[in-house]
Amino acid sequence: MRDADVIIVGGGLAGSLVAAMLGNAEVDTVLVDPHAVYPDDFRCEKLDRVQVEILRKTGLADAILQPTTPNGETWVARFGRVVDKLPGDQHGIFYAPLVNTVRRQIPLDVTQIFAKATVLATSADRQRVTLSNGDEISARLIVLANGLNVGLRDKLGLRREMLSECHSISIGFDVKPVGRREFAFSALTHYSERIGDRAAFLTLFPIGPIMRANLFVYREAHDPWLRQFSAVPRETLLALMPGLGKLTGRFEIASAIQIRPVDLYATRDYRRDGIVLVGDAFSTSCPAAGTGARKALTDVERLCNVYVPRWLAAPGMNADKIAGFYDDPVKQACDEFSLEKAYKLRSFSIDPSLRWRAQRWAKFLAQYAVGTLRRRKGRPVSGAARQQDVPAATRAET
Repeated sequence: MRDADVIIVGGGLAGSLVAAMLGNAEVDTVLVDPHAVYPDDFRCEKLDRVQVEILRKTGLADAILQPTTPNGETWVARFGRVVDKLPGDQHGIFYAPLVNTVRRQIPLDVTQIFAKATVLATSADRQRVTLSNGDEISARLIVLANGLNVGLRDKLGLRREMLSECHSISIGFDVKPVGRREFAFSALTHYSERIGDRAAFLTLFPIGPIMRANLFVYREAHDPWLRQFSAVPRETLLALMPGLGKLTGRFEIASAIQIRPVDLYATRDYRRDGIVLVGDAFSTSCPAAGTGARKALTDVERLCNVYVPRWLAAPGMNADKIAGFYDDPVKQACDEFSLEKAYKLRSFSIDPSLRWRAQRWAKFLAQYAVGTLRRRKGRPVSGAARQQDVPAATRAET
């Protein structure tokens, strides 16, 4: 039986980052994942400024950001009219290349096993993981970072609480201009034009030579509109946002359509001996709110920089010891912010009540006023203004 200090189950973004950070800290670590090379997956496709700030705390930012594409200036629009132009602060990269870039930062002395974990046995002292190849691994701590796969959590008796079924749907595809080499903008965010369309916004941003599109809508998973979008995406998109064509000019869809419904759920009864949950294994987030990578990065940074060194410095690995991670104020602020933003964005986008109608118009009028002032004075966005979407506890740590 292989012995280690830490076993990481799941090699997506969170799990691979944990392996790289603990490996750099010379912690005896094993990473378990079925894939030697992480496969294509429609998930996070860009990192924003706040996420990059957290990433820098991992010590891996320079290497991870190297293959990304900065987005340049971003136009913000509604009804086909640009209301503001923001300095670029995002880095585009598809999820699989992102994860595989992180994996290349994992030190060679971290053992990587390409198999599935089938059984987890936990205690207040040693943990045991049984693999699909029949091997067993013993460690002091299990880091469960297997994302949306609930089988292992079910076997441990961890309960999944559904907070909002099919909370949002993400649609991804590539676009390219017709009759010219490039679009007039480096990146574009175009908000929904009508409440009844049940959409949040469309964002266009570069990944290498590709102009990538992410559209976020609030519909049922089997809504016929989704089949229509898959069949005739360009026409359906222009019907959804009639003003979009004024900014893009003629364009065509240059890839297959990817559609991903997202449930909001949280894992309960997670305070257990010997195991800690990070990222989507702990709770999910809404991609439209753009907080998924922030949650994962915050979990990893706090776990590896603060808690794992403390836990390994003293004997035992009971639930009370591990509880410090879940009670961490930075983690809690990030989780609360993510959930609150998911619900607020949905209401802001589709709630027909007077309260939310007023908030929509107030936001866009304010954006237009700020954008006009910025164009006249040539001022960049102030640091204070751009920190408004960061949880207070997170701001204190940056």
